[in-house]
Amino acid sequence: MKIALVSPYDFSFPGGVCNHISCLERRLTEMGHLVKVIAPASRAVTSFENRFIPIGKPRPVPASGSICRVTISPWLSSQIKAVFDAEKFDIVHLHEPLMPMLCTTVLRLSNTATVGTFHATGGRPGYDFGKPLTTILLKKWFRRLHGKIAVSPPAQDFVHHYFPGYYNIIPNGVDLDHFSPGVSPIEEFCDGKINILFVGRLESRKGFNYLLDAYQVVKREVPNCRLIVVGPGTRLRHRYEKRARRRKQEDVIFIGPVSYAELPRYYKTADIYCSPATGAESFGVVLLEAMATGKPIVASNISGYASVLNHGAEGLLVPPRDRQALAQALITLIGDAPLRQQMGERGLVTAADYSWERVSRQVYNYYVRVLKEPPWEKQFPAIEAMSLTSSK
Repeated sequence: MKIALVSPYDFSFPGGVCNHISCLERRLTEMGHLVKVIAPASRAVTSFENRFIPIGKPRPVPASGSICRVTISPWLSSQIKAVFDAEKFDIVHLHEPLMPMLCTTVLRLSNTATVGTFHATGGRPGYDFGKPLTTILLKKWFRRLHGKIAVSPPAQDFVHHYFPGYYNIIPNGVDLDHFSPGVSPIEEFCDGKINILFVGRLESRKGFNYLLDAYQVVKREVPNCRLIVVGPGTRLRHRYEKRARRRKQEDVIFIGPVSYAELPRYYKTADIYCSPATGAESFGVVLLEAMATGKPIVASNISGYASVLNHGAEGLLVPPRDRQALAQALITLIGDAPLRQQMGERGLVTAADYSWERVSRQVYNYYVRVLKEPPWEKQFPAIEAMSLTSSK
């Protein structure tokens, strides 16, 4: 099968959707399919050799407490038509299919079966479903999708509110070969202190400010601990570093961005992984990465995380934005090594259910199903007004 995987986001910049596409491309290629990735790129992307097709120049656009790097050029049609004429794909799989401008233009010009995966649980620039005019315009492109996937029930609920219909739930995956208990830890942090790890972009919706406040309480109760902070961010990082210095908080280590190759070593180094995100998370990929390395978790009880982590099993869920609850959960796990071990072992079992081998097989089976069926809107003419329960 010849497959196009389309991302609206800058593929030379790390992010959940781009990582998802990269892993899916690798697994589908290993299965024997011919796969091309189409995306904007601010720098050369060499990891795919001739399997990457850059279209559009990405621009940073603020959205929902984050930054989306997308192409906003309306002049993409000729490039996309040329690619379609040359490649003759069997199926085009768009990720965030209603995001401008690359995905919406691809959707408009595609002359073959199209599948869209919806990742988000919050607004995006040009993806503001709440505005009537925007919704009317997007419905035109939405109807061109022959198949629709949501990565989680929260992602399905979000998009279904504006575009009722059937969504096949196929989750994000985790690379169990890459994230595993067998990797080597970072030696400089293996000194007997309890390591609390945060991984994520330093932006407001990731909630690191609540963790920094909670850590002040934890450090008073358990002096022999350390907070390791991994992930990109400049403006807020400087603010957080200044706050830690002003409070004279010790053992707060800002690592900055690390390579995908190095990331599993930081999970391995951790005794506890903590993700205090405040919302707009459709799924918990970082939670799966921590689970796959056998680490217990403290995370916010938001829908995207609760769909992956079971409270009391793989970790503890606490109310978002609750510094005291966050601190208490961390103190509980720090003081109970057997519980940390038990939760880490349970996480390994849960992560196995999300292996990319399993997820990519589900995606491929859905491709086959879409190609065998007539267009969705003709097969299910009355479903637009219905709320259906999706299955994996």
